[in-house]
Amino acid sequence: MPELRQDLFKNSWVVIATDVELKPRDFPINRSGSQHVIADSFCPFCEGKETTTPPELAAYRQAGTEPDTPGWQVRAVPNKYSAFSPEGSFEAQNESIFTRANGFGQHEVIVETPQHDVEFHELPFEQIELVFKMLRQRYNTLAQDQRMKYLQIYKNRGLFAGASLSHSHSQMVGLPMVPEVCKILSCYYEDHQTCLMCETLEQELKQEKRIVWQNEHFVILCPYASRYSYETWIVPRRHTEHFGEITDQEISSLAVAVQGLLTTLLDKLDNTSYNIVYNTAPINVGHQPGFHWNMEITPRLVVTNGIEMGTGYNINPVSPEIAARVLRERIGV
Repeated sequence: MPELRQDLFKNSWVVIATDVELKPRDFPINRSGSQHVIADSFCPFCEGKETTTPPELAAYRQAGTEPDTPGWQVRAVPNKYSAFSPEGSFEAQNESIFTRANGFGQHEVIVETPQHDVEFHELPFEQIELVFKMLRQRYNTLAQDQRMKYLQIYKNRGLFAGASLSHSHSQMVGLPMVPEVCKILSCYYEDHQTCLMCETLEQELKQEKRIVWQNEHFVILCPYASRYSYETWIVPRRHTEHFGEITDQEISSLAVAVQGLLTTLLDKLDNTSYNIVYNTAPINVGHQPGFHWNMEITPRLVVTNGIEMGTGYNINPVSPEIAARVLRERIGV
């Protein structure tokens, strides 16, 4: 029997369409062929090609090596094809009912390894830690720019997740405005004087049926109103607003969680494309106690259809309870 579930984080509804465990080949995208971008004939992210990217912003390097030369482990550079310009500031102009602004913003790429053919979850544990440390460093650096109001970290892996290069990398965008979805969490805190994610985590740990895995610092769960099949969240136990506040000890725990979860998802779902999105509080707008940073990992198994586009109500053919059970039985952390 299908079930409607309210998504408090998006102020929307989700249709949980079935209670049957679907196989990987039951999903439209998995039936459509290759999940991956075409092999890169020339990859600007490979070691030895440093001069083909804009000058690096930061890097973890071997001692004695110079910027924009080989010898790096993780490297941050401006996105060569950024949709934003770092010059100027956000200046809105009204034309009757229409508003426009200059395309101010910052767009960076974090290259996660010098090696071209190694997936993120296949990296050595210490390398994954370095990636998260670089993300923390770049987050805190960009947050010092008072023109920025929101920082979005994300990772696209595979053709159906929007990746244009197969070399493992993440991206970070600095925006001069706060996304509308953030207002939902602010309103919830104003109405209830509590953090929605903290409440959610408390209830999920009590019920247990949507918990995939947990350690001292993080909980992996399939959210109650999952918008996508096998959607998973990685939630810090400690209430912190910003990803930039993560400690070294928490980074080590996060590396274990992410590596184990991605390995399990890709094994279970036939090497599917996926997106990782980091949800975090707005910056440079004061204290935001209603925010609790977290990560969303979304396998790209189905395409958006007309009813979802028209209503904004996602249809999920795999219940989060089934997804959590399947992943819980397979996760090898």
